[in-house]
Amino acid sequence: METRQPPTASESPCQSCGACCAYSRNWPRFSTEDDAALDLIPAKFVNEKQSGMRCDGDRCSALAGQIGVETSCTIYAVRPEVCRTCMPGDAECGMARRKWGLPPLEHAGG
Repeated sequence: METRQPPTASESPCQSCGACCAYSRNWPRFSTEDDAALDLIPAKFVNEKQSGMRCDGDRCSALAGQIGVETSCTIYAVRPEVCRTCMPGDAECGMARRKWGLPPLEHAGG
């Protein structure tokens, strides 16, 4: 399990965005996690089907803060794999930022 604290706003544009966590109630699905990893996610954040994160509308229930201003993941250390693979500036990031009227980011992966 990752024990690193969430990056600060100066380290990651994600801390002032959060759009990917509020793009679609169908996006935060579990895929490659094993049972032990899933057991670490508090049950109140898991949907009724046990297939992904519970959402309030399109917004992940574990997301705190205001989209495009300041956000954080309340379960950052145990977030699902789908959240770990989302990268600032990738195609999914761009789609989510467009939905919220935010400008695109440069892809951090090169």
